[in-house]
Amino acid sequence: MPLFHHSNRERNAETRRIYALFEIVYTLVDFMAAICFIIGSVMFFYDSLMRAGTWLFLVGSFLFAAKPTLRLAREIKLWRMGKQETLAERLHGE
Repeated sequence: MPLFHHSNRERNAETRRIYALFEIVYTLVDFMAAICFIIGSVMFFYDSLMRAGTWLFLVGSFLFAAKPTLRLAREIKLWRMGKQETLAERLHGE
């Protein structure tokens, strides 16, 4: 089964659990990045807060960069779980 294939997440209860867990983390990272950018944007209205706002933009950028990393890690984990199942089936003659 190739990476990013819908059936990888629907094979069994464990793959559905892993998929759901990654979706929760992905959503939290997305939310935190958005909050960083909103607060950073407001801080840019004040010269005294501009440096802190810049740091929030940087943190938000790293959080947005983490999103595709999380998605790829999830898909690799689900793909590997499928490979382990296939191997177990071959070993047990199923």
